Amino acid sequence: MTNIDTKCVQGVYNPANGEPRVMPIVQSTTFKYGSSDEMGKLFDLEAEGYFYTRLQNPTNDLVAGKIAELEGGVAGMLTSSGQAANFFAVFNICECGDHIVSSSAIYGGTFNLFGVTMKKMGIECTFIDPDSSEEEIQAAIKPNTKAIFGETISNPSLVVLDIEKYAKVAHKNGIPLIIDNTFATPINCRPIEFGADIVTHSTTKYMDGHASTVGGCIVDSGNFDWMTHKDKFPGLTTPDESYHGLVYAEKFGKLAYITKATVQLMRDLGSIQSPQHAFYINLGLESLHLRMKKHCENALAVAKYLESNDKVAWVNCSMLESNKYYELSKKYMPNGTCGVISFGLKCSREDTKKFMDSLKLCAIVTHVADARTCVLHPASHTHRQLSDEQLIEAGVSPDLIRFSCGIEDAKDIIADIEQALKNVTV
Repeated sequence: MTNIDTKCVQGVYNPANGEPRVMPIVQSTTFKYGSSDEMGKLFDLEAEGYFYTRLQNPTNDLVAGKIAELEGGVAGMLTSSGQAANFFAVFNICECGDHIVSSSAIYGGTFNLFGVTMKKMGIECTFIDPDSSEEEIQAAIKPNTKAIFGETISNPSLVVLDIEKYAKVAHKNGIPLIIDNTFATPINCRPIEFGADIVTHSTTKYMDGHASTVGGCIVDSGNFDWMTHKDKFPGLTTPDESYHGLVYAEKFGKLAYITKATVQLMRDLGSIQSPQHAFYINLGLESLHLRMKKHCENALAVAKYLESNDKVAWVNCSMLESNKYYELSKKYMPNGTCGVISFGLKCSREDTKKFMDSLKLCAIVTHVADARTCVLHPASHTHRQLSDEQLIEAGVSPDLIRFSCGIEDAKDIIADIEQALKNVTV
């Protein structure tokens, strides 16, 4: 299979004669073996197989494998949420005393993870403007910097990251670039092709697509040479005493990063995806290529309507030719970006709330990238824990409305916006 549409539907799982046509749910915590030695080899990482679902499960591995295939990576690992995926992606190569650089225009939860929680663990983060020059990115890097992090399309500020620029600086310094590709999905952008080394997802969003399950995924490109930079990454290049002195990069080669994340971090921290939820994610993946096209079509139609409305102060959608990221989005996402746009109204914060409360088809929910259109006011909801200064740094203005266009008829979405705007005085 070479076409990504076909990979969405039939990737990885290939049943033999008499086996289930639909990927089965292996709803078991444990797996039986005939001898103690066979089980022992699994615990020593001397044999492949399943023995406890916290570490690996056949359903989870098939879904992770499909996502890795869609992204063009060598291996993937499912997690309990997108937050867990981003935490594991960084913590897998960082320890107390280390440092990372991150775009400041990222999801508020990830901003807190890096700036507050991981700081308590002794891992510092320097946030930089996503539009920083190569020189400015370089200036943020320290001798103990272990990774650079960014989002393909930032949530909710919708900044389009220049992936190649960030990858160039990262590799110049012998560190990997980690890209959260949740909004674009591999249908619209494959960051590995532009130099990203590790890709993360909140599968809760477009991959599931129906607000039915929370999940995350990490994909490793297999391109970063850990041994070349062995002094920077001792967790991968020096013996792990919990596995009798095994060195991941030596034993597992291109699979070292995901193997360590699975057998060490998942073993100890346990943020697993359930097989049932992995099954739901796969159902979403099978229609991802169809839904993303419709999401993008609707988002562009709504953005054009808003851009022409006198009550709207500004519209942010990089598929609009007037957008500052239009050329960058055409480079990285020529077939469309995502269904999420943002805009502000020429009214007070209270009237902004009145507008949202007046919507009927479009629901106010703490979610985004759903088949159903949904709306959120980040300053009042997802980012309310940030100070005004942090809001501005994260690219979130007080009037920003995050609007996630679903796959309904665009005319109905626009009609709902139109009737709600009648309740707003400018």
